[in-house]
Amino acid sequence: MAKHKSSGKRRKKRRLRVGRLIVLILILFMLVLGGVYAGYRSSLKPVSSTGEDVVFTVNAGESLKTVSENLQSEKLVRNALFAAFFAKTNNLSDVKAGDYTLNPSMSVDEIFTTLNDATAAIADEDSVTIIEGDWTKNVAQKIAEKTQVSADDLLALWNDSDYLHSLMDKYPFLTEDIFNADIRHNLEGYLCPDTYTFYRTETDPKVITEKILDQTLAVYNKYADGIASNSYGLTIHQIYTLASIVQYESGNPEDMAKIAQVFYNRLQDGMALQSSVTVCYALDADSGEDWKQCEYNPDVDSPYNTYLHTGLPPGPIVNPGEDAIQAVLNPNTDYVGYYYFMADVDTGTVYYARTLEEHNANVALYGKA
Repeated sequence: MAKHKSSGKRRKKRRLRVGRLIVLILILFMLVLGGVYAGYRSSLKPVSSTGEDVVFTVNAGESLKTVSENLQSEKLVRNALFAAFFAKTNNLSDVKAGDYTLNPSMSVDEIFTTLNDATAAIADEDSVTIIEGDWTKNVAQKIAEKTQVSADDLLALWNDSDYLHSLMDKYPFLTEDIFNADIRHNLEGYLCPDTYTFYRTETDPKVITEKILDQTLAVYNKYADGIASNSYGLTIHQIYTLASIVQYESGNPEDMAKIAQVFYNRLQDGMALQSSVTVCYALDADSGEDWKQCEYNPDVDSPYNTYLHTGLPPGPIVNPGEDAIQAVLNPNTDYVGYYYFMADVDTGTVYYARTLEEHNANVALYGKA
């Protein structure tokens, strides 16, 4: 009987040891689980309280695992595995392809909420604004800064005779006159001022060109009848050329109509236009910053110089806006008999004169040395 009691005690002790081991294992498991959970919760927090924006790309077909690993490599999440787990268990695994602006200060929740929203992707488009009076070379540069088409490629296309001839049936404002050998840029004057949207990945200069010319056509069609029957018998090219000079001289529609009439008066009487802005173009000088060069170089040797050459220059000198075209088609006839004008460069006020004596008096009063 004593032997039986001893065996029972041993079994009881063994059960106690097993029970304690199980409890210990459970405690360790809970500790590990708690640590993992704490690490998981911590991994969902922002990587940094501050940071610069990062453009993060999700490529079409990328798995959640790949996206999470890329986020970690970009230091946007702490742990790729935990980030993927969070996204999957919170219904945020449907990431959309695109470019996104993310920041290290964003939580995992914020990041995946953004990546699941296609409207949050950076648009693959950018806008380019051609302003009234822009030079063609500057337009090309603006477009080059927002697309993958170079300014040189655009300018080359805009001077490509074969290409421009192929457009003439579609765009009636393009005539043989634009191929004058003295013209610097064949499409100078015909790039309609407006705001255009282009794909940043655009590589075809023809797509860009024809989008702009479509807008030029829309404006041209509004005035086509007036252009065809203008009172002074100007060709389409001459109207755009005179409009470009008027545009360069003033941005005020009221003054544009007056200036247009002054130029008509001079043309009809066989006088040189003597427009300093044509000298600006001849010198390739910005009248905003270098206007004195334009005023002090009336003898520069250029077919665009309207001090040396009577009549209109060979082509437009800027890209005119709609107001300038209207002014040329509808000049202010109250200024018939006026042959001179000058602008106060500080105030923009334009002073008109019938005679050279009156003009010189205005220059003495309002001119800037």
